[in-house]
Amino acid sequence: MAKPTQADAEAAVRVLIEWAGDDPNREGLLDTPARVARSYRELFAGYEIDPRDYLKRTFEEVGGYDELVVLKNIRVVSFCEHHMLPVLGRAHVGYLPTNRVVGISKLARVVHGFGRRLQIQEKLTAEIAEAIQDILQPQGVGVVIEAEHNCMTLRGVNTPGSSLTTSKLLGVIRDDPRTREEFLGMVRNG
Repeated sequence: MAKPTQADAEAAVRVLIEWAGDDPNREGLLDTPARVARSYRELFAGYEIDPRDYLKRTFEEVGGYDELVVLKNIRVVSFCEHHMLPVLGRAHVGYLPTNRVVGISKLARVVHGFGRRLQIQEKLTAEIAEAIQDILQPQGVGVVIEAEHNCMTLRGVNTPGSSLTTSKLLGVIRDDPRTREEFLGMVRNG
C-alpha cells in the first residue's frame, strides 16, 4: 500500500470540513487542511522511527550502582486508535540495571516514540516495558501510565477528570515483593 501524499491528506481534511458543515474555502479555513496535515505528521512521528533504537547506546561505568533507576512524570501524548482523539498523561518508567544504564533522556524518547502512534494505553504500556527489557536486559522493568482519554472526556460518556492507570511489571519488579513495592512507592510518592 502506497503512503498517501500531503495533497491526499489535505483533500481528506477538506472533506471532513465539508462533512462537518463548513466551507473549506472560507477565509479562516483556507490553510486549515495544510496545517492539520503538518500537525498530524508531527503527532504521528512515532511511525517514522523505531523507539527501541534510543536504548542501544548504554553506559557500563556505573560505579557499582545496582539500585532502581526511575524516571517519573514523562509527558505522554498519544491518540486513541478507536476515535483518533488525544490521550494525555504521565508515564513512570523504571528498571533495575544488571551491568549497564541508558541516558535518562532515552527513556523519555522511548515513551514519546511509542506514544506518537494510534494506540490503546495497555499496548503502549507493554511496548515501552518490553523494549527496555529486550534491549537493556535489566533484572526488571516497571512502567506505569496514568492518562486522560479525550474519547471519554469530550464525547461519549463525558467524564472529565477521569484517568486510566495501566502498568507492566517484568522480572524482579514483578516477582520480588520488596522490589515491586519499592518501585510502586517511588511512583506513588510524587
